[in-house]
Amino acid sequence: MTTAQQGIGSGFGFGSTADDVLDGIDLTGRLAVVTGGYSGLGLETTRALAKAGARVVVPARRPEVAEEALAGLDGVEVDELDLGDLDSVRAFAERFLASGRSVDILIGSAAIMACPETRVGPGWEAQFATGHLGHFALANRLWPALAADGGARVVSVSSLGHRRSDIRWDDPHWRTGYDKWGAYGQAKTANSLFAVHLDALGRDSGVRAFTLHPGGILTPLQRHLPREEMVGLGWIGEDGTPLNPAGFKTPEQGAATQVWAATSPKLAGLGGAYCEDCDIAPIAAGPGAPSGVRPYAVDPASAARLWALSAELTGVDAFA
Repeated sequence: MTTAQQGIGSGFGFGSTADDVLDGIDLTGRLAVVTGGYSGLGLETTRALAKAGARVVVPARRPEVAEEALAGLDGVEVDELDLGDLDSVRAFAERFLASGRSVDILIGSAAIMACPETRVGPGWEAQFATGHLGHFALANRLWPALAADGGARVVSVSSLGHRRSDIRWDDPHWRTGYDKWGAYGQAKTANSLFAVHLDALGRDSGVRAFTLHPGGILTPLQRHLPREEMVGLGWIGEDGTPLNPAGFKTPEQGAATQVWAATSPKLAGLGGAYCEDCDIAPIAAGPGAPSGVRPYAVDPASAARLWALSAELTGVDAFA
């Protein structure tokens, strides 16, 4: 079964930064793969892991942009990967496996949020395809490298946005009634369920998986949202400044929970849990609860069902 959704007293919280949670942790000799690792929270995650001594591989749809963003960071390398293209995922994984290296940390930080209706691959909804199916295929194709040494961690970045939608089992690609926020919510629920089932499958090999809500952070993830919509949501004022600065995290704070989930010694022997504010989160008391995860996003039966659907869609399953 999954780890109970109960805090473990990490010693960190809302205001902790990625550097804070890595204080005293030496990642020398460890290798991390961070998707989306050249923008927003992913960039700060890459910076913090590299600063702690890790070798960080950043797969990027726009390698030249990633190279520019990561210039000056020691121990970081860029490769090409488009999560919306399964051939690209396969090619990246084959190149990596051919290097003979193992993966100690895999962080799925890349995402699309609330975009206009967009189709990729064989007509798949882009947020689900890129945020979930691409990461699903990537983790399965990298499985030999993840399982090579035991002790690897996979971190799937979900969001409080998972509360906007469970999996639409009858129409996961939103072929009817497309709603950009509902589709985003489904993708974030999928991120969580993916971690739950990967942990169940991988724990006997020493591979554990976690999922998380990083917090509210204004980053390039909001690029598809018109300013007037963000004003209407109460996120920013007419001049573009945050209306509730205390409710938003900085990128350094926003990256903390995924870095903590990937490295904290306190999580040894645990897995399959949804985290927030650098600790394991509670089950949300109700739809309006200020924190916590909705039960459907950590349900083992739903996680197994989504895994089977994802394997069917992508044609990839390391455990079949």
